[in-house]
Amino acid sequence: MPKETENIIAQAAEAIIIREGNNIIKRRIKKSYRIPEIDESLRKKRTKKESKLIESASKIIPVPKIIKTDESSKEIVMQFIEGKKLSDWLGRLGIEKAKNICQSIGESIAKLHDAEIIHGDLTTSNMILNEKDNKVYFIDFGLGFNSERIEDKAVDLHLLRQALEAKHFQHWKILFDSVVKGYKKSKKGDKTLLQLQKVEARGRYKH
Repeated sequence: MPKETENIIAQAAEAIIIREGNNIIKRRIKKSYRIPEIDESLRKKRTKKESKLIESASKIIPVPKIIKTDESSKEIVMQFIEGKKLSDWLGRLGIEKAKNICQSIGESIAKLHDAEIIHGDLTTSNMILNEKDNKVYFIDFGLGFNSERIEDKAVDLHLLRQALEAKHFQHWKILFDSVVKGYKKSKKGDKTLLQLQKVEARGRYKH
């Protein structure tokens, strides 16, 4: 159970996010519908996996610094990133600044994908804009994994495209074009963008 002094700032299906001073604690919560031994094992594995992904990502793009990982309590303690959730602020920025930010996001995704890291939940809700250093920090790698597959990289981009269309519908196409411009720096960018067209076509055929 959370301590009374802890400040829960977010709660998702798998975890609660707690602010403690300059740190954030991501704590995976127990699931009563699972067999206890399976639940324990799953939460431990997912905590370890996410921590490793963030550590790997920290070498190439802005992400919160890992302070410590506690597999017994299923917690990751990370640096608190001062800034604004991009989902709340992208639409309030001037279009030119928003385009520049989206291009930098595309460049960061390219770096992740070149390192065979799939974020798994690329939305502007999982990005923090720090205006002091003018960087976009990627957060929440809970659905992330390692993969060399072009399909997985294309689906990662498709998720961001959908998020922009849903949340920033007025300018989503211009913004996603800027993401693509930045993403073209990826070593296999052309292949992934070609596959993205196929992923989007499959989505259209389903409707």
